[in-house]
Amino acid sequence: MERSALRRTESGDGPLIFKAVRDGRPYPDHGLSSRDWAMIPPRQVRMDTLTTTKRQLALDTLLADDSTFYGDLFCHAVQWHGELYLEDGLHRALRAALQQRNVIHVRVLDLDALTPVQAAGPSTEAIPAQPPVPGTRRS
Repeated sequence: MERSALRRTESGDGPLIFKAVRDGRPYPDHGLSSRDWAMIPPRQVRMDTLTTTKRQLALDTLLADDSTFYGDLFCHAVQWHGELYLEDGLHRALRAALQQRNVIHVRVLDLDALTPVQAAGPSTEAIPAQPPVPGTRRS
């Protein structure tokens, strides 16, 4: 279920913080551990390209000074069907928005690159073999 994204201005006309706000992950479980995430180098991502996977936020976590003390310093996002989903780091991203930043460092798992593309139409095995053209010479 997607909702309209949070806006920075009260009138609702200002720039978006996130592209959309969702409740839940639309992509399959990837099974990555914290150690696996640590192997993915962070890159800069505009927050208005991210769709959140959590609708609720704990204000005490948002305002805590040591909220990243036990976790990864970087947010985690998953690219699925061309969309970026913020899986972990909603509080960090909102803190960055409160500091007037619109770009954050994110570790991005690209599931699009890891899942095989479904080919449209029949496979080449289903196409019958063509007989040779009469009158041609083979060298």
